[in-house]
Amino acid sequence: MKTASGMLLIRNGRLIDGTGAPAVTDAALVARDGRIIYAGPARGLPELPRERTEIDARGGTIMPGLVEAHFHPTYFNVAQLEDLDIKYPVEYVTLVAAANAKLVLECGYTAARSGGCLFNIDFWLKKAIENDLVPGPRLAASGREICGVGGLMDWNPEFRKIGMEGLVLLINGPDEARAAVRKLVKDGVEWVKTYPTGDAAAPRVNDHHTLCMTFDEMHAVVGTAHNHGLKVTGHCRANAGIKNALKAGYDALEHGTFMDAEALDLLLARNTPVVPALQFEWASIERGREFGHPQEVIDGHKETLEGGAESARMILKAGGRLGLGGDYGFAWNPHGDYAKELTFFVKYVGFSALETITCATKSGAEIMGRGDEFGTLQPGKLADVLVVDGDVLGDIGILEDRSRFIAVIQGGILKAGQLGRAGIA
Repeated sequence: MKTASGMLLIRNGRLIDGTGAPAVTDAALVARDGRIIYAGPARGLPELPRERTEIDARGGTIMPGLVEAHFHPTYFNVAQLEDLDIKYPVEYVTLVAAANAKLVLECGYTAARSGGCLFNIDFWLKKAIENDLVPGPRLAASGREICGVGGLMDWNPEFRKIGMEGLVLLINGPDEARAAVRKLVKDGVEWVKTYPTGDAAAPRVNDHHTLCMTFDEMHAVVGTAHNHGLKVTGHCRANAGIKNALKAGYDALEHGTFMDAEALDLLLARNTPVVPALQFEWASIERGREFGHPQEVIDGHKETLEGGAESARMILKAGGRLGLGGDYGFAWNPHGDYAKELTFFVKYVGFSALETITCATKSGAEIMGRGDEFGTLQPGKLADVLVVDGDVLGDIGILEDRSRFIAVIQGGILKAGQLGRAGIA
């Protein structure tokens, strides 16, 4: 991905640097050749050349670009299971993924970590973004996911003889787990996504207290992945599945829904981050009936929502790390609503706006393994910046309205926002 050449000055705004430090009023940011050289009070600005690009924040907010830490680029208006794996051909799904990548960038997310996708499309989508063929976030790819046979992601009955290989690699035992990871190694992914547990969406066979992989299978996945330099994460709701993942050496957890004190101790000892993805649960409860969800599914989502919110509170209070994002692309939780997760964490979970933004920037970049490159507005880092018309700390819901974005900037280059629509580069 190209970076800018020359000098960029963003002035007249409140600066949130993403580190968790208090906001700086009357602040400015300077970037040279796509990297930050100054971010702080305007009175401390270094001497600048006359030839520069200048952006007026209009008294609003200057903050890091957001990080969508659980992005499903190939999910599109999913309302039933077949929408995930067999409804559309790979050609169409590829176009959908490119459109979703453009959308997430326009929504202020300058980076994203894939939480799994069809046909290894995210790997090639990342290549296209990095080569400036299509606009999108800095992306970490995970490709197809791994699940035990008969587990949450194995729903096509045997008589159809169509398998699940476009979406997941199904395993029975540690040897097949190793073989599945080796296929992903050849695909070029960075993250291996697994399904250690079930979900409220499958209440009668693989609910949110059900295990879908054995510890030996999970341990085999981790050993093989780490041998090849890949990281491992997993859909972990059941408490036993969380503990199995942590003991097996997982690098991150998705959801981490039903934590107890023992699981929390394991998590903190390993400094393992969690991406709760709670807005999905809320949307499933609020709009589930509209899409024909039975009451037992809605009740299950209520349980996972409360469990996930309490786990998130425990983790934050104990000093653990949380990333934000997750599971957008369902009909009741569509792409484009990404920042609703942030609003939810402030209004429902009880995080402060500053804590929430830190999770959605600094922690997200760290989860991607790129915290030294972006996620905070500090000298030396890439100028991935979001300039917002309004006080985000006073009303985090502003981030849901992309019409309020003055500029979405990657590597010092204007990519979206009001100025982008006006054709100013």
